[in-house]
Amino acid sequence: MNNSRIVVSLDFPNGKQALELCQKLDPTQCKLKIGKELFTREGPVLVERFINIGFDVFLDLKYHDIPNTVASACRVAAELGVWMLNVHACGGRIMLETACEALDKSTHKPLLIAVTVLTSMTDSDLRKIGISNSVDEQVMLLAKLTKSSGLDGVVCSAKEAKYLSSELGKEFCLVTPGIRPVNADSDDQKRIMTPAEAIVAGSHYLVIGRPITKADDPLVALSAINAEINSVA
Repeated sequence: MNNSRIVVSLDFPNGKQALELCQKLDPTQCKLKIGKELFTREGPVLVERFINIGFDVFLDLKYHDIPNTVASACRVAAELGVWMLNVHACGGRIMLETACEALDKSTHKPLLIAVTVLTSMTDSDLRKIGISNSVDEQVMLLAKLTKSSGLDGVVCSAKEAKYLSSELGKEFCLVTPGIRPVNADSDDQKRIMTPAEAIVAGSHYLVIGRPITKADDPLVALSAINAEINSVA
């Protein structure tokens, strides 16, 4: 059974590179995230391949469309056997509830979480698209909508995890990108924390990319982060 709280982000342009990386990892020590670029190039066949070799897969496609379209996409993702998938909370209550209903009817029911505010965005970015709320206010508004619509959790910044956990309960799943071990580059993430800090703040799963995928020895890097998490979990 895979109890790891690390989700390795497969930010590769093709399946060959992703598979080469995963041959260096242990499926009992991490889960995998497949996003838009890799999925667009390789499709569901690669998802099924990773599942067949023992990895739990988070399909990170952030569905956002009319309710029936999103529900159908979620149903197909469930049929692939993914461990978790996501939608955009700003699609609204009907879209969120319809997605939940689709998964409730599926033989395999993955976790369903929602994106609130992208972790690359700031208050200024929100104002430029007509949202007067601060990032914190908008995240809380959409997280409450997500929970009341029946979803399992949200993607959030580690800096938001503490107050979301306090407000929405410790069982509400918080999936956190923007995680960087001490001394790692922040890259394009603006709201970041170390793995230990994120777990203490209330995050359930940590999405980590380059600190593992670009390491000289990815398994050693993965094991070190697992050890850091276990020291505070």
